[in-house]
Amino acid sequence: MNKKQKKVLVRIILSAVLTVVLALLPDWQWKWVLYLLPYFVIGYDILLKAAKGVRNRQPFDENFLMAVATVGAMLLGEYLEGVAVMLFYQIGELFQSYAVGKSRRNISELMDIRPDFANIENEEGQLVQVDPDEVETGSVIVVRPGEKIPIDGVIVEGVSTLNTSALTGESVPQDVQPGNEVISGCINMTALLKIRTTREFGESTVSKILDLVENASSKKSKSENFIAKFARIYTPVVCFSALALAVLPPVVRMLVGMNAEWSEWVYRALTFLVISCPCALVISIPLSFFAGIGGASKAGVLIKGSNYMETLAGVRCVVFDKTGTMTEGIFEVSGVHHNTIDAGKLLEYAALAESYSTHPISLSLRRAYGKQPDQSRVSDVQELGGHGITAVVDGIQVAVGNDKLMNQLGVDFEDCKSAGTVVHVALDGKYAGHILISDRLKPDARQAIVQLRQLGVYKRVMLTGDRKITGDAVAKELGIDQVYSELLPGDKVEKVEQLLKECQGGEKLAFVGDGINDAPVLSRADVGIAMGALGSDAAIEAADVVLMDDNPLKIAKAIRIARKCLRIVYENIFFAIGVKLLCLILGAVGIANMWLAIFADVGVMVIAVLNAIRVLSVRKM
Repeated sequence: MNKKQKKVLVRIILSAVLTVVLALLPDWQWKWVLYLLPYFVIGYDILLKAAKGVRNRQPFDENFLMAVATVGAMLLGEYLEGVAVMLFYQIGELFQSYAVGKSRRNISELMDIRPDFANIENEEGQLVQVDPDEVETGSVIVVRPGEKIPIDGVIVEGVSTLNTSALTGESVPQDVQPGNEVISGCINMTALLKIRTTREFGESTVSKILDLVENASSKKSKSENFIAKFARIYTPVVCFSALALAVLPPVVRMLVGMNAEWSEWVYRALTFLVISCPCALVISIPLSFFAGIGGASKAGVLIKGSNYMETLAGVRCVVFDKTGTMTEGIFEVSGVHHNTIDAGKLLEYAALAESYSTHPISLSLRRAYGKQPDQSRVSDVQELGGHGITAVVDGIQVAVGNDKLMNQLGVDFEDCKSAGTVVHVALDGKYAGHILISDRLKPDARQAIVQLRQLGVYKRVMLTGDRKITGDAVAKELGIDQVYSELLPGDKVEKVEQLLKECQGGEKLAFVGDGINDAPVLSRADVGIAMGALGSDAAIEAADVVLMDDNPLKIAKAIRIARKCLRIVYENIFFAIGVKLLCLILGAVGIANMWLAIFADVGVMVIAVLNAIRVLSVRKM
């Protein structure tokens, strides 16, 4: 508990002890004066907040309801009930504060990935701690064992093991060595590392993650917006209803010659006010979403807002990109076919032409070449999106790309019957052969499809720019229903538009991708899911959900978390409204007293909050 919560707990205990002592004392004329002591001990802050609301012309909130109900009870001589209502209300508020605090601590644990400093060597070779914001891109920082990596970069010296659990939710350590890219927020476990930074601190992974989580609460779901509007209308309605209940029946009784019984009807009205307090709804619904987002973050699933949580729960169609999403995106040259020149020479031309590209296929060609390309031999490089690259190498016009590029250049080419990505090479407008490049499925990709099927995701579709033979082979191995191949980025958007039209009723479509060319599709889908660890910045920015460890199994986990959260939200809505409506009717007809009103307010709130914090349990989902 924090200091404020401890202070409230002391007030609760003191007021409860005083109330019990007074309840045991015999009745006497001035006993009500003593009841004011425990009443003000426990309720002075509620009375002040109610007075402030009236002064600001915004009186209709739970503080106003509690103040009117308890002051009215005291004026009617129901001193014990007046104090008890305020006492139990404060107990409920303390419990709710503790539950919210627990959820916030879950978020705070994630915030612990924010590094406090970065180590830089000075001219004397001594380590100096500086603010990470002051480190420029390209600087070499030193990370000692046990320290967090403060900024994204590439290891230039040292071999170690990293703990990535704070980012990915997984405890499996990651071995790293010189040349490996590392992201901020990981903990260096075994040996000293020297890292050349590739980004500024504000652009690093850890900063982006924290921004995503901190801003998540600003994007409200339909349920939260409904509850907020409901409370604004509901509270004044019940206040005026209580006023009518206190005044109209006695007046009618007087008109027909009966005893007005003002105290009886005023007591019913006050009971009505206590019952009607909307705390359970106003508190538990946002808390459910807050806890869901916090619990998902700890599991390595970043959901950018409760509106996306709500959409994710309704997903019945998932569309996947292939490369880097369902496959590892680690390409290897597996063959050179139909070549009219030496295979090594063909690889050399391809590697040189692709030497300026950062595409995974380009990297695989350079690895197969086995040397650092001499870029001085290369000029006039043109990258054609979705087609390939043209360049001049040693004075020879080189074209490296797919079937579309060859067709565009009017080059007759040989097709490949093997599954894999085919890179055709043309020299001075003549076909020189093609290079076959293979990618590997991610270990959990097939299981991810199985789990989605079990969750009732009835349509599973894969989109790829690769050849049909390759797309069909991957889809068959994964168990995916539909596959569309040889697509340009614009074609992917069109396919998603078409699939969105096929969704029925409230069914939602999710697109899962990782590349920069997936950003438009991620934005167009009902909910975009990006592979965060290896995915591009553009994909992460465009997505609504980010999977921090690139594991496709987390897609099903994200949907389960969202559905559990929505299920708890609706449980709380129906339970709170149902119990309150029943108790309001009982209170209006005089069956319910203040003690039942206390349960209808505080009891329902406590049960709803307890139910809400169940969303935090997402580890084993």
